[in-house]
Amino acid sequence: MSDPKPVKDFVASDITMVKNAIHNPADPRHYARVKPVERLISITYKGQILAQTTNGLRVLEVGHDLYDPALYLPVDAIKVKLVINQKTSHCPLKGDAQYFNLIDQDNNIIEENIAWSYPEPFGFIDAIKGKISFYTDRVTMEEAPL
Repeated sequence: MSDPKPVKDFVASDITMVKNAIHNPADPRHYARVKPVERLISITYKGQILAQTTNGLRVLEVGHDLYDPALYLPVDAIKVKLVINQKTSHCPLKGDAQYFNLIDQDNNIIEENIAWSYPEPFGFIDAIKGKISFYTDRVTMEEAPL
């Protein structure tokens, strides 16, 4: 997949630029900021720990709306079985996403589409490559000081 093409005749002063933000070349009003989270992140589902890490990223994104912040965790932080399913989507800023089901020890689906990742994100947001994010309305996310 190739990165989006820049907007023709775009002038940076046409929009408000955000310091250290990643702008979609095809629509610079769509941007994100990726920041390291220097805290212990714990993700739980109905009391079960799904993931824990001190190596997460927070993605703050503005597009057609101001989206809820997303925490992206390294794959090695995942403590449960997540299986890729058939759902996919495309984000013009991040690329093509794949989705995961939470599976129990008998391979039964506990929760569909609980998480997603961008296996090959666009180059300008490659910090999220190899990381997984969970839906904030399906899990409990906690951050604690180190």
